Amino acid sequence: MLIMLYQKSLQLAAHKSSKMFLAIVSFMESSFFPIPPDVMIIPMVIAKKNDYLKIFLIATFFSTLGGALGYFIGSYFLDVGMSMIEFYGYEDKVLKLKDNLTRGTGLYIWLATLFLAGFTPLPFKVFTITSGMIGFNLFIFLFICLISRGLRFFIVSYLSFKFGDTFNKFMQTGAAKWFAILGILIVVMAGGIYFVTK
Repeated sequence: MLIMLYQKSLQLAAHKSSKMFLAIVSFMESSFFPIPPDVMIIPMVIAKKNDYLKIFLIATFFSTLGGALGYFIGSYFLDVGMSMIEFYGYEDKVLKLKDNLTRGTGLYIWLATLFLAGFTPLPFKVFTITSGMIGFNLFIFLFICLISRGLRFFIVSYLSFKFGDTFNKFMQTGAAKWFAILGILIVVMAGGIYFVTK
């Protein structure tokens, strides 16, 4: 199943409009869409190796723009934003954060958390919406989005560029289950880091 999805992703990534689709997914994922851009970046770079820097820049730029939309949702559409946060089960953490910031604590923790959310598989949209809800400084917010998302997408793009052929052979051999296990381990480790620093 995973191999079939991977091959389908490669076909879509080679499509002439793949960069436009990547821009759309990157934008939506930062504010409401559940699928991360990485699932497009990897096969796109494998299919178009010479474009890996362009692919990384598209994902970074449009993800940051999408983050601004999430911020706007949190600032002006509180009910919609809170519904999305509740969907991911983060409402208690958001309320606790707002309480800490009201008392003058938690600012540096939020800076670290926002960076971590942009860099790891945590649901980034929750943190962009929350930033708008708490009135976090917009320029600092955009800067952190740009750096954290850029770092993440550059690493994914570069590793796909560097080891894409090896990865492609790996997927074709039926060893894809190990890739799935690795993905699960990364998510668990990222979650552990988040709860240690919260």
